Amino acid sequence: MSFRTRAWVTVGLLWVAGMLNYLDRQVIFSVIPLIRRDVPLTDVEVGLLGTLFFWVYAVCSPVAGFLADRFGWKRVIVFSLCVWSAVTWLTGHARTREELLAARALMGISEACYLPAALALIAAYHSGSTRSKATGLNFSGIYAGIVIGGVGGGWMGEHYGWRFVFTLLGVVGVAYSAMLFFALKEPAGTDDKRQKTPFWGATRQVWALRGFPVLLGVFAAASVGNAIVYTWLPLYLYERFGMTLAEAGFAATFWVQAASFGGILLGGWLADRWAHTSTRGRVRTQALGMLAAAPFLFLTGSTSLVPFLVAGLVVFGVGRGMFDSNAMPVLCQLAKPELRATGYGILNMAGTVTSGVTALAAGAMKSRIGIGGALEVAAVILLVSAVFLWRMEVGGAEESIRDLE
Repeated sequence: MSFRTRAWVTVGLLWVAGMLNYLDRQVIFSVIPLIRRDVPLTDVEVGLLGTLFFWVYAVCSPVAGFLADRFGWKRVIVFSLCVWSAVTWLTGHARTREELLAARALMGISEACYLPAALALIAAYHSGSTRSKATGLNFSGIYAGIVIGGVGGGWMGEHYGWRFVFTLLGVVGVAYSAMLFFALKEPAGTDDKRQKTPFWGATRQVWALRGFPVLLGVFAAASVGNAIVYTWLPLYLYERFGMTLAEAGFAATFWVQAASFGGILLGGWLADRWAHTSTRGRVRTQALGMLAAAPFLFLTGSTSLVPFLVAGLVVFGVGRGMFDSNAMPVLCQLAKPELRATGYGILNMAGTVTSGVTALAAGAMKSRIGIGGALEVAAVILLVSAVFLWRMEVGGAEESIRDLE
């Protein structure tokens, strides 16, 4: 198999893994009413199922990224998928609230290991001409997992029971991890680029990268709008627009995820072309995405007309896709291969912590400014962050393992 073919096969294999990653974490919220019939849960405990996952995920992300750089991206990917799938299976056998919460914490640890390693492996295979497109396609699997978890998980739970959903997903994931063990390959030469320094040394190297503090701040800022949309938008649509729960759930997920898929294709194509003529091509593609998303997120929070609401969600989704498809490619311009998973783990931690704080803050401010007002505040933060991103300096770190051969 040629290097080019192997590079795209790797994207396809990881597309499925990424889909399972987000499907397994999201599906629980589609079957909460069914779980409550077997395991009594208060509203606070339902919230903890999400919050506990994110807290553990955030804390573990930098260490998980470092382990991938140190011991190999493939090893960490396969191990992560196998463990979180086993935890998914265990979730379907939980009998008490304590067992459910423990399973969510374990899932946070195992799933934190996946994304930094997967994106670093894709970056190792794909150089300047295809890196953003390849990264964007990988994120489309994540978007698919969110949608399938929301729609398919609920349907399957209603027909076969919530325990069957988790049992099936767990078995499928473990089987797929076994297949990945044999099918997934790292490029030749990667063993020579393993991280040799201890964790804190690698972390200091990442922080010292020119432009990384700005990238970290922008990554966190981008999570503000995402957190409000994911956490509060269904309730916002139900209360402000008088939608049914089914209509609100569809509108809050479909338009953003479908548009995000278009955004990653647009962002990947534009960034890969722009990178040929400017070292800032990728980071400015991200900035353009945020500049487009900000006013339309503001429109989402301020309008009372459904057509304008849909337009706001669609353009916000496109901008978000443009940003997501270039997060790792921009990091690759700052960091050498042996620091990329570690660096993305730190970005992931910042984004996850910010998401958790934002979800709580939006709830606290709901009685004062409403969720619409929170969306407007998030839009202003996005706009300011886009300006910083547009002006950010990027370097010319090694493009890919292939470039070193």
